[in-house]
Amino acid sequence: MSVLTRDEAQTRAQLLDVQHYTVDLDLTTGDETFESTSLIRFTARTAGDTFVELKPETLHSAHLDDEPLDVTALDGNRLPLRLSEGEHVLRISTTMRYSRTGEGMHRFADPSDGESYVYTQLFMEDVQRVFAAFDQPDLKAVFELAVTAPEGWTVLANGITEQHPDGTWRSAATPPLSTYFVCVAAGPWHSVRTEHAGLPFGIHCRRSLAAHLDADADEILAVTKACYDRFHEKFDEPYPFDSYDQAFVPEFNAGAMENPGLVTFRDEFVFRSAVTVTERQTRAMVIAHEMAHMWFGDLVTLRWWDDIWLNESFAEYMGYQTVNEACSDLFPDTWVDFGVTRKAWGYEADQRPSTHPVAPDPEAVPDTASALLNFDGISYAKGASALRQLVAWLGEKDFLAGINIHFKRHKFGNATLADFIDNLAAATDRDVHAWADQWLRTTGVDTLTPALTGEGLRWNLAVDRDGSRPHRVAVGLYDRDPSGELVLRERRELDVPQTEPAALTGPRPALVVLNDQDLTYAKLRFDETSAESALRGISRIPDALTRAVIWNALRDMVRDGDLRPADYLEVALAHLTEETELALVQGVLGFARTQIADRYVTDEERPAALSTIRQIARALLRRTEDGEAPGLRLTAVRALIDSATTPDQIASWLDEGTVHGGPELDPELRWRILARLAVLGATDEPTIAAELARDPSATGQEGAARCRAALPTAEAKAAAWSALFDTDDLSNYLFTATAQGFWQPEQAELVREYVPRFYPAAIALGARRGAAMAEAAGRYAFPAYAIDQESLTLGEHHLTDEMIPALHRKLVDQLDDVTRALKTRT
Repeated sequence: MSVLTRDEAQTRAQLLDVQHYTVDLDLTTGDETFESTSLIRFTARTAGDTFVELKPETLHSAHLDDEPLDVTALDGNRLPLRLSEGEHVLRISTTMRYSRTGEGMHRFADPSDGESYVYTQLFMEDVQRVFAAFDQPDLKAVFELAVTAPEGWTVLANGITEQHPDGTWRSAATPPLSTYFVCVAAGPWHSVRTEHAGLPFGIHCRRSLAAHLDADADEILAVTKACYDRFHEKFDEPYPFDSYDQAFVPEFNAGAMENPGLVTFRDEFVFRSAVTVTERQTRAMVIAHEMAHMWFGDLVTLRWWDDIWLNESFAEYMGYQTVNEACSDLFPDTWVDFGVTRKAWGYEADQRPSTHPVAPDPEAVPDTASALLNFDGISYAKGASALRQLVAWLGEKDFLAGINIHFKRHKFGNATLADFIDNLAAATDRDVHAWADQWLRTTGVDTLTPALTGEGLRWNLAVDRDGSRPHRVAVGLYDRDPSGELVLRERRELDVPQTEPAALTGPRPALVVLNDQDLTYAKLRFDETSAESALRGISRIPDALTRAVIWNALRDMVRDGDLRPADYLEVALAHLTEETELALVQGVLGFARTQIADRYVTDEERPAALSTIRQIARALLRRTEDGEAPGLRLTAVRALIDSATTPDQIASWLDEGTVHGGPELDPELRWRILARLAVLGATDEPTIAAELARDPSATGQEGAARCRAALPTAEAKAAAWSALFDTDDLSNYLFTATAQGFWQPEQAELVREYVPRFYPAAIALGARRGAAMAEAAGRYAFPAYAIDQESLTLGEHHLTDEMIPALHRKLVDQLDDVTRALKTRT
């Protein structure tokens, strides 16, 4: 299959003006394939040769202006076209194959009730798996869909759908859309429908999840409506589509996809077990993120994939900011969670060999395969951080004015980075072009360190910058009161680099926090006095966002070898037990458990690290016995389960169906306990099978696969490996679950023989099953706990250009993490 190059896309865009697609899909022809017909109306500006893309199981016929084309001319995914100047009609009929990998038209059979569901995910190049198209983002067109579906199914699409007397479902014509935004979701959906601002709104899920969706419907719709209203206060352009549906679909690869009028979400967001408020907040943020795309991405679309950050960074920033503004009664401070989860993702991605600018040079994204690699922590979290810094520097009024100019000039069209910057510049006197060059065209993370000089009541504060970007930062100056609390003396804004040091009056602060309130994107270090105050008193700082900034700095210091992992754990033990902000508890415990305990400490040090984590969790359990903080208690229970080194306590919970003092075990906790018991060799196949009979849902199937792969026997590992790499029977989610169970730090010797087998197996799988499964193999099936020079050398030896780019990028990142872990251990 040929990937589309930027040069080819530019040439075709100069040749073609595409007006209209009529797409007919027949979903009644069996479980393996479906029928697809495209009728495309377009104009050739001049005579010339081009091609249309499709990836059919069978190409039945192709007609250009009623003249048959040679179907044997299909070369990979390209059918050549020779065009005369003027208007044309292209009709192509195919049989297409359903996928089990979350790409194209994904088909899923619900093990709970046997019902089947299909949905499309057409991002980048996968529209070609569903219907023939001129597949590039700057050839927008109007779409009308007709879908023949089994009896009892409902069909959702980008526009309002109606079922006609012949049983066919037809969607209203859309405004001009890029091909990758077309969406169909069909099945016996459970739906909750309402109306808001004169438009039909709906949320949809599998029937087996109906009770769980109904339980959360009020919250989901309240968040949706609040964000919709808030965006209309921010944006001059009204919502541009005829309805707003949100479908929670099974085995979805991403968090969600911004299909106009029909957003698809992974259906883990329909919570079937207890969750914390931060997890509900994440769902709200994703709702806001995808809605922001209706303007930035859907109404105005990138011209080529080098500008993907324009979509994702904007939606990421707007998602957090809008939930913070519109849903503050439910989620009072989303930026704390952004700081400890998303921002850390950006920092880590930006320090790897695979880093790239937020806005890469067009030459760095020559084709769609290379573009796919940029959906990472840089395009999302770093880009959103850059925009937050831009708002701090520019002011929100001018920022929104520039955004609205952008929408007005390019609505229903395409735009570039240059367009975006020009439109921002039109709303301000500041040099936005220079800002963009310094922030968006560079890589890496600046490091800021305070330096204080002086004595008595006169001090000067200088900010040392290791890097090149300008920063607008808030600096927090804290004093220690007689009780030991750290009290904010003042918070002032500074521009870095400074023209001269900032003059301070009063005694030397006990703590200086650069980037207080987390307005810029930079790693932080402390002066010696501040470092001691931070380590001793982080829980005594009143503002949660300031504490998040400090915890992030400590995380970075561990990763950079400037703070011993054991010291980080001691700080966590001293202060996390008193922490009131749930996002911080989850973020710190998550880093401690998955990075420090599993990778950054040696095998000999690991038991002590796990013991410290259990001490923290037990202290949190004691603190929450009154039931006042259920999210904190749930977090502590999860940490205790995941860090157990002996089975007795968690096995008793499973037998009794409850944690002593609560909570009662729901399916998520039962599978979590059983997975840990499997790792410890304290359960067996009959017990796993009995639990699966108790919970035969899709999530139960994944839980069972994870547990079976985690059993510490040669037979279990051989069976799991064969399922992963010797056949292609596993869906994307079952593959991930199996891979998650396979590698365990406690079982390093048992699985050592599989380390050298991973690389050829993953390379072959990527070649067979494509980018989504290759990325899953690189992320979840990688031997992440083989932290030794031999494994690193082995991996580096296999890094060749022969593997598909998605796998190569993931392995580069994984091997860099191994290098960092080795360095941290020494």
